[in-house]
Amino acid sequence: MKRVSVDDVENSLQPAAVMRPLTDALGLTDVAINYYELEPGDSFAFAYHSHEVQEEAFYVISGVATFETEDGPVEVGPDEVVRFDRGEFQRGWNRGDEPVRALAIGAPLEYGEQETRRYCAECDAETDADLSAATDEDAVIARCAECGTETGRWYRGSMDGEVP
Repeated sequence: MKRVSVDDVENSLQPAAVMRPLTDALGLTDVAINYYELEPGDSFAFAYHSHEVQEEAFYVISGVATFETEDGPVEVGPDEVVRFDRGEFQRGWNRGDEPVRALAIGAPLEYGEQETRRYCAECDAETDADLSAATDEDAVIARCAECGTETGRWYRGSMDGEVP
């Protein structure tokens, strides 16, 4: 048995106020589990995305999460769970006024290839996005795969990085 306190797990650099990766803390080898707290406007992910291999389920503890999907937005409220299949595009947000607390569960542990899409103002379209760590600062940068334009930047402790 392995037991951890969520508050003891270090917060990860994400577009959410709090994202605590529980997978390694629990020594999990076959499933990924992450705890999230989203302030209004925060997102679970850096981009609209799909996983080649991994299924993903989100259990909303409190608040209402809105997921962008290929079929349109889907709201998931307290004590509800939503599942996304392999290859299914999604991105979850807190579009409300109250914080969202949720668990994300993915299996198997590996993503395989992850496709990401973000809006690029230069291309005036949703394009494939490349995500990378900044070389000179503690940040994640999203760039349009078509033209190289920066489409987002997130800093540790400041998650308001949707556009540069």
